[in-house]
Amino acid sequence: MKKIRERSPEKVWIEFQRELGLSSEELDKFKKYNVILREWNKKFNLTAITNLGGVIRQHFLDSLAFKQFMDLKEVKSIADIGPGAGFPAIPLKILFPHLHVYLIEVNQKKQKFLRFLVDSLKLENVEIVDIDWRTFLRKTEFDIDFFVTRASLHDIELIRMFKPSCFYRNSQIVYWGAIDWLPYSKAEKYIKQEKIYKLGKKERKLVFFGL
Repeated sequence: MKKIRERSPEKVWIEFQRELGLSSEELDKFKKYNVILREWNKKFNLTAITNLGGVIRQHFLDSLAFKQFMDLKEVKSIADIGPGAGFPAIPLKILFPHLHVYLIEVNQKKQKFLRFLVDSLKLENVEIVDIDWRTFLRKTEFDIDFFVTRASLHDIELIRMFKPSCFYRNSQIVYWGAIDWLPYSKAEKYIKQEKIYKLGKKERKLVFFGL
């Protein structure tokens, strides 16, 4: 999206809709998401990115990069590790409403925001799991195809999932990272592939972890 900050909000939304081929209903959900994010951000400081162009590019489009490399129509469920303001899981849920989504979020203020957001957008089959990552791995047994996270935890913590005793060891983790991100040596062996994508002029990558 070129020179997005120089355009009117209406033109920014039109270009966003055209770029993704959004229906009117999907576009309305993203618009409402943006309004709710801005309102709640005044109270809870959910994101440093508040201008419309930045939210669309660095939150919405970045979250949706996953669909470039995976046919999400064939995926049944995802879990977002530390979604914060709902990224990447909620934008993915808007475009792929069939997904069963688990939001693993330990921060109570962010839980409150996520509950309000999910209710306001009328999203079904979204569960907020209010426990930390290690507890989640020990005490839950959900049917999850992919875990997704935008760098909320170090890869050393993420790969705990691949311990022999873990229920989720055969699932995959998709990690959003900067183009120059490098793994810790202990985590490197779990990287199955890296996919590079562009976000405006900047390159980023998705790192797929698995056994």
